[in-house]
Amino acid sequence: MIQYIITEEVENLGLRVVSGNKLERSSDLPIELSRVKRNLVVNYGEFGMHLPDADIIIYHPETCKVLAAISTKVTLRERIAQTGYWKFKLMQDDATKHIRVYFITPDEDGTLTHKEPAKKGRAIVEVDLDGSYVLTEEEIEESEKVKLFEHFIDDLKSLLDNDA
Repeated sequence: MIQYIITEEVENLGLRVVSGNKLERSSDLPIELSRVKRNLVVNYGEFGMHLPDADIIIYHPETCKVLAAISTKVTLRERIAQTGYWKFKLMQDDATKHIRVYFITPDEDGTLTHKEPAKKGRAIVEVDLDGSYVLTEEEIEESEKVKLFEHFIDDLKSLLDNDA
């Protein structure tokens, strides 16, 4: 659903969106997506190259450079720690350290609602991820890294401007 919501606006920025599942499950990818996949994999040495668990990938179509990996989940629970793990793995390689890792959620359990006292999920977002966007009509205490979903495209534009 999130991919559907953001795709048109992301494409208007000259970028493309692909499902992480498509990269993971397809063995016969077109050359563009094959290059995107290669630009996203994490190298585990003798244990091979593996894609991070991400639901949505945003990339530059001309270069196939991955700009962002996005995880989406209704509640944070263990998924937020997994997303933090993938951020750390991507940061360990010069080829992937530029990739931003975001979490988008309706946050039905209210983990991101308050800055203080911060719940564990909020702490992980604030310290380990590049940001989280919350799909809600409820009030949340926003920060530089926890924002309402309406700010996602503007932040992506800023990232794109800084990437140029």
